[in-house]
Amino acid sequence: MEDETSGKGPTLILGRPFLMTAKTKINVHATMLSMEFGDTLVQFNIFEAMKYPTEDHSLFGIDLMDELVEECLQLDSNNEDIANFAEDADSIGCLGSLTEESDYDEVWGVHNLSNTEDNIDLSNLSQEAELIKLLDQVCKYENLECSNKAEVQVAKTKKSFTTQAYLDVEQQLLVIIASNLCQEQKDKLLSEIGWKLSDLPGINPSICMHRILMEEESKPIRQQQRRMNSTILDVVKKEVTKLLAVGIIYPILDSQWVSLVQVVPKMFGMTVMKNQHDELVPMEIQNSWRVSVDCRRLNQATRKDHFPLHFIDQVLEKLAGKSHYCFLDGFSGYMQIHIALEDQDKTTFTCPFRTFAYTRMPFGLCNAPSTFQCCMTSISLDLLEGCMEVFMDDFTVYADSFDASLENLSKVLTRCIDTNLVLNFEKCHFMVTEGIVLGHLVSNRGIKVDKAKVDIITSLPNPTSVWEVRSFLGHVGFYRRFIKNFIKIALPLSKLLQKDVEFKFDQPYIEAFQELKNRLTSAPILQAPN
Repeated sequence: MEDETSGKGPTLILGRPFLMTAKTKINVHATMLSMEFGDTLVQFNIFEAMKYPTEDHSLFGIDLMDELVEECLQLDSNNEDIANFAEDADSIGCLGSLTEESDYDEVWGVHNLSNTEDNIDLSNLSQEAELIKLLDQVCKYENLECSNKAEVQVAKTKKSFTTQAYLDVEQQLLVIIASNLCQEQKDKLLSEIGWKLSDLPGINPSICMHRILMEEESKPIRQQQRRMNSTILDVVKKEVTKLLAVGIIYPILDSQWVSLVQVVPKMFGMTVMKNQHDELVPMEIQNSWRVSVDCRRLNQATRKDHFPLHFIDQVLEKLAGKSHYCFLDGFSGYMQIHIALEDQDKTTFTCPFRTFAYTRMPFGLCNAPSTFQCCMTSISLDLLEGCMEVFMDDFTVYADSFDASLENLSKVLTRCIDTNLVLNFEKCHFMVTEGIVLGHLVSNRGIKVDKAKVDIITSLPNPTSVWEVRSFLGHVGFYRRFIKNFIKIALPLSKLLQKDVEFKFDQPYIEAFQELKNRLTSAPILQAPN
């Protein structure tokens, strides 16, 4: 043991270990260490003891209390010496810097006046001159420091109404919130804005759960993984790591069904670009990658569900003519629906890292759209008449007045909270008079085509293959209700899609192609029948 007064090194007890001498008992679970010295029992908290340095005689800081300072120095606020000292300090602080020549002259004048009768050595004068210059530099430095501190203090005062908060434990997701909120208000605020993939609690399984029912005499299929290049492998690794961290997938080894993972470009819109021959060709815009599971073998053996989806034209007719709309969008909609425990192993996929299974409904399952639409209908069944319309993960709240729309919005958001349905606030629009719904512009005037989609279609060049003709007819056919005599106009182009027909895009086809584009640009506004 160490003797604090002697300053020597630790004393050794020869013959047996010190822990045996002190009859030491360590209870790891209770975090207590007990030692017996004769009749004395000493106990230490192991975890608390580890927080302090081992050398107690090392000084790491000094804390002084105002009461101790007043007791030791016997300060008196009415003391004249202290008041005089304060005045002197203020006068010193007001001197500023001795930068002008007149300042030096005044100082030297005072010096000569006080020393007229004394013989002063010139060397002392030079030393005092250096001292004055040194004081001048110190004054400049102190004035600069004071101004910097004042600026920092002003900046802190200006920003005092905000503070920093984090959405995650690792303190990676930073947000700025008001500083006058109490802890309860901060927790509520962060819980509202903190929606990310790990924040999805999932819709209550009692409301909806996805099941994978197999056809009779279906046999399990295990597919072997395929090679991936470095780019695709990087994308898969990031996606698997993200889903594994939030518990949407989990490792599995003994699954009878194993599907392949596939990575496809995630397209967003279409544009027209020039090729190497200076010709305008339609091209889709790729902005990211989508990782999904190739469930085609599993879907072939799955019993199909036939839950009906709503007709798009009927949904639009119900929404047209209203004064206010609120457009809501689900956050990773499929990922909010649980998969039945006995069917999770059927969603197993293989990748270069290992095999994983889903706990939430992924993309690619044949019955996933029906399950999701059934779930959304079950949640909002009593709100569908005169309050909102639901098509997959798109919710549209409507009303004929602002107050009625606000009341309907409150009902819908309350229902989302009660059922753990999470919305993507970045894609939500509140209290607007028009908006895009299912590729159409809906307003109080009626239904119009989406100008962004029409501009892309009308800028397309003449098709050069059967595939381009089929793609064009598919895009234009989406707005066929806005084009009078659509079938008659599109008939020449439809003949090119027939089997054993030579592709020759001559004048009749060009006229039909241009006529469809002209009709689309001058499409009328449709109004729902009364």
